Amino acid sequence: MSREFSQMDKQIFDKLAPEAGGSTMSKMGHSYPFILRPISHKIAQSAEDFRERLERLDATEIDYLVGLAMEEKEDIRSLEEEDVDSFMELVRNKLSPEREKELKAKLGFA
Repeated sequence: MSREFSQMDKQIFDKLAPEAGGSTMSKMGHSYPFILRPISHKIAQSAEDFRERLERLDATEIDYLVGLAMEEKEDIRSLEEEDVDSFMELVRNKLSPEREKELKAKLGFA
């Protein structure tokens, strides 16, 4: 299921994947329904690459992604396992341990 990316979505996607040239379309011609999943599965070359890309985001952008995940508009569960860990660590370090716990509770993570 596809959703239309907002300006903030596009800004974050462009920061995470500048090589996409502003496109939020898959090679198959479909709009990406999420920001992080295509970065995790298709664009980042490794878990380290994914982590480095996430480090480009500021606290406001991380909190925005957390908010989307809390509303089930961003898919964290289907990221590569190491990428989930990287995202949670970033939430803990750039936002707070409490925000990480809140997100984990919402997603059903222990």
